[in-house]
Amino acid sequence: MPNGAVRSPDAAWIKRDRWEAIPPELRKKFAPICPEFVIELRSESDRLQVLQDKMQEYIDNGTQLGWLIDRKQRRVFIYRPNTTVEELDDPKTLYGEPLLPGFVLDLSQVW
Repeated sequence: MPNGAVRSPDAAWIKRDRWEAIPPELRKKFAPICPEFVIELRSESDRLQVLQDKMQEYIDNGTQLGWLIDRKQRRVFIYRPNTTVEELDDPKTLYGEPLLPGFVLDLSQVW
């Protein structure tokens, strides 16, 4: 990422033109790019604050949308630049609008 951190989210999306602008040899490892969209799933052993800090770091480095899914508490934290983190209790679906039009995540299989 621009701050030099090497991160690996559970899922990510990067615009094709940005990805293809990276030389092929750099794409084989941790590419020097910050995704537009990231998803983190909290596992049983994860500390929530550590994941929240990680999500904020993504936003601070250029991510446009981030979902932190806390399966343990059935909560989702939605991160966007220049906006307060949105917290949803037991949502059924998540929508990627406007960044990812038509992308919908059905959480019934996640909980």
